Amino acid sequence: MIKHIVMFKLREANGKSEYENAVEAKERFNDVVENVKELKSGEVVINSDKAPQDNYTISLICDFESIDDLNAYQVHPAHKKFGAFIAEIKEARACIDYEY
Repeated sequence: MIKHIVMFKLREANGKSEYENAVEAKERFNDVVENVKELKSGEVVINSDKAPQDNYTISLICDFESIDDLNAYQVHPAHKKFGAFIAEIKEARACIDYEY
């Protein structure tokens, strides 16, 4: 199994606050979960408003059977569409992929 964790620091963009963009990202990721068959599980979590504000805003936490499945996810149209949205609202990105 492969765990894919991506963190994004979001910003105000498109007339929305950082938090509003986080909520929209969480909602939009549902399309990825519903359409990418290689994705065994996936969720977006939002940083607590009680946590330090310099933390990353959201994290994607995903599971795949194999690295090949992760690679298929990366090029899937639903993931590409989500990535295009994130590109408009992100300040920074960090990622780790590991086997477990």
